Amino acid sequence: MYPILLHIGSFNLYTYGLFVALGFMTAIWVSNIMAKSHGIPPETITDIFFVILLSALLGARLLYVLINFDGFKNNLLDIFKIWNGGLVFFGGFIAAVLSTAIYLKLKNLNIWKTADILAPGVALGHAVGRIGCFFAGCCYGKECDLPIAVKFTHPETLAPIGVYLHPTQIYSVFSNLVLFFILLWIQKRKSFNGMVFLSYIMLYSLFRSIIEFFRGDFRGDFFFEFISLSQGIGMMVSLIAFILLIKFSRPFYGKK
Repeated sequence: MYPILLHIGSFNLYTYGLFVALGFMTAIWVSNIMAKSHGIPPETITDIFFVILLSALLGARLLYVLINFDGFKNNLLDIFKIWNGGLVFFGGFIAAVLSTAIYLKLKNLNIWKTADILAPGVALGHAVGRIGCFFAGCCYGKECDLPIAVKFTHPETLAPIGVYLHPTQIYSVFSNLVLFFILLWIQKRKSFNGMVFLSYIMLYSLFRSIIEFFRGDFRGDFFFEFISLSQGIGMMVSLIAFILLIKFSRPFYGKK
């Protein structure tokens, strides 16, 4: 598609970076709206997302580099070029959850309640960010002949050029949009703090694991080249979230 949206002299505006930034701002905007009804000031949400941004970028890039280290070992400086694409969600997710939990604990904020407030915004922001993947050509799909198949032709795209592929980036955009509306529905009907967040990670991990079957880029092997590393992590995370949902939904945990 269009990895570089704007080129002026030596300045390049990378589409991937632009949509990641737009996704981040979308997540903050939605979370601020959600937080107002719970008496949480906007500056608190902004501080939380600053922690999320730094930890998520570091974690997501680190896991991507570890999975694809052969492509970086001869030019280590490329590790820092995240504007070219190359982030693994679960690396960022794990790093962000741990860092944010520590931050909320230090600030004496209820971790589960705050996580519920943030989850819908994160899902919508993720949908926006995935549009950047589509433009950059990263996270591309396997070859297919479906009517919805896409062909990348830009010389700087990260996807294979000139062949029809599954539009896996669009699958991710759509699944995150659906997830956003599901979470809003759950938010209005939740019976305990943590229900929205646990539903988010369970459903996202499930959706992501399904989409992974259509991915054409190397994802790291987890189980005999059939299950990728992201699928393996996703399935474990989804199972853990499901178990916690069942556990917390019991009467004892239902009391707020």
